[in-house]
Amino acid sequence: MFDPATQTPPEPGEAALVRFFPDRATYVRAHILLAFVGGLAASAILALTGNPHPWVGIVAAVLGVGLRGAYLMKEELAVVWTLTDRALLGPGGRRVALDKIRLTRKLGSAVQVVTLTGDKHLVKFLADPETVRARIETSRGTA
Repeated sequence: MFDPATQTPPEPGEAALVRFFPDRATYVRAHILLAFVGGLAASAILALTGNPHPWVGIVAAVLGVGLRGAYLMKEELAVVWTLTDRALLGPGGRRVALDKIRLTRKLGSAVQVVTLTGDKHLVKFLADPETVRARIETSRGTA
């Protein structure tokens, strides 16, 4: 039923309100942007250091980020976060009680959840991170 690597089951009597799934198109866009920015930075550094082949930076970034993204895509797109009436449940047994959340903020296509003790969790590759952040905040207000 639940894969502990990608989901944490709710406790008995705990009601799941909504599940947050990563978006494939957002995942791909994030990796294209990372490859582009990384490639420009790598090529600029190579050019500034006098390397006669600065184009290698772009090629290396595209290959590196592309291969990494392809390799991890299945795993990253399987991660599910569940908002319940008591907590935010994430992969690998992560459980953040709603009354222990200090703040949430949008970071690109992710929502960062910061606890009162300073722990930070990322709900990544969301199509609409602002809606997810608002939903968590609304649930915190009723917890």
